[in-house]
Amino acid sequence: VQLQASGGGLVQAGGSLRLSCAASGLTFSRSTMAWFRQAPGKEREFVAAARSGGITRYADSVKGRFTISRDNARNTMYLQMNSLKAEDTAVYFCAADYRQWIMGVVAQPSRYDYWGQGIQVTVSS
Repeated sequence: VQLQASGGGLVQAGGSLRLSCAASGLTFSRSTMAWFRQAPGKEREFVAAARSGGITRYADSVKGRFTISRDNARNTMYLQMNSLKAEDTAVYFCAADYRQWIMGVVAQPSRYDYWGQGIQVTVSS
């Protein structure tokens, strides 16, 4: 299984970025997909997850600003990030698991067997 993330970069506060995560080697349409992030000196934290059937969950800190989506035909997951804040600065990771986890546990990093390389998102204030 390979997860290839892209789309990070530097943006001013209030701006937008879209992250992509292209997956291969797993049945994407049946997998639980998620985004996590890790800021310097902090633990990895949950951002958003999407399961089959359009079920999604967001961290409170990004609700209303970030949107997770998935294109099963392209085996690709996206994270549209709007109204970015300095505190969104972190390395972002995409994660996947072939099991369809209930939404109550998708925020736990241990639920995911596969991780992409991290990509840096920097929001300047």
